[in-house]
Amino acid sequence: MADDTSQKPEQDQLPGLATKATATQPDSAGHRARLRKRLLDGGSGALADHEIVEYLLMTAIPRRDVKPLAHSLMKRFGSLPGIFNADRKALENHVGMGETSAAALKIVALAARRMAQQEVREKPVLGSWQALIDYLHIDMAHLTVERVRVLYLNAQNVLIHDEHVGDGSLDEAAIHPREVIRRGLELGAAALILVHNHPSGSPQPSRADTQITNRIAEAGRLMGITVHDHIIIGREGYVSLRAKGLI
Repeated sequence: MADDTSQKPEQDQLPGLATKATATQPDSAGHRARLRKRLLDGGSGALADHEIVEYLLMTAIPRRDVKPLAHSLMKRFGSLPGIFNADRKALENHVGMGETSAAALKIVALAARRMAQQEVREKPVLGSWQALIDYLHIDMAHLTVERVRVLYLNAQNVLIHDEHVGDGSLDEAAIHPREVIRRGLELGAAALILVHNHPSGSPQPSRADTQITNRIAEAGRLMGITVHDHIIIGREGYVSLRAKGLI
């Protein structure tokens, strides 16, 4: 694993990355001060995406020019969300990175999830639909595996439990209709929303997605639990099976 707090051998350095501490050099100090001022004085567009990454890395690696490192991370992971949602080991083992700098990036993803989750938990889900979609997109759009979740709601449609059912293709090997409804009865849920992601990026539902959804909806009707929707999340957006008339 790369060590982000110690000096690196020359071959481990990124192109343009100084091997000696640079924080005391006037140009580096001035650049950091300008970034800080733009961050504090500006709005949401104060910093470019790579500059956000650079600023976070500055806090973790204070004695090095991290601008080339920020650019290399953007090139490898493709976007700001791609970096923040990257596997921790992939971040740690990236040339010039390490555990400390990886943690500086991962904390942003965690904070974003917590804020979005709080928005969802404070209001009835059906009355704050965009907040729910924002939360799910932050949490799932950039996953590299297919993940299945069930959001259980009370009679007021407030989220009472967010259950991670499993990872893998959405079929009865991954999610069992009777188990989904049984868990809802245990929680005292009145309704639920099924959620899963498509790592391919496209949220368009498959035939299996529709079939398993309707099996769960039928089991729910027999036991008094309403299936409000099945949401599929992808990097390109989301699809509501209810809105498409598939439930």
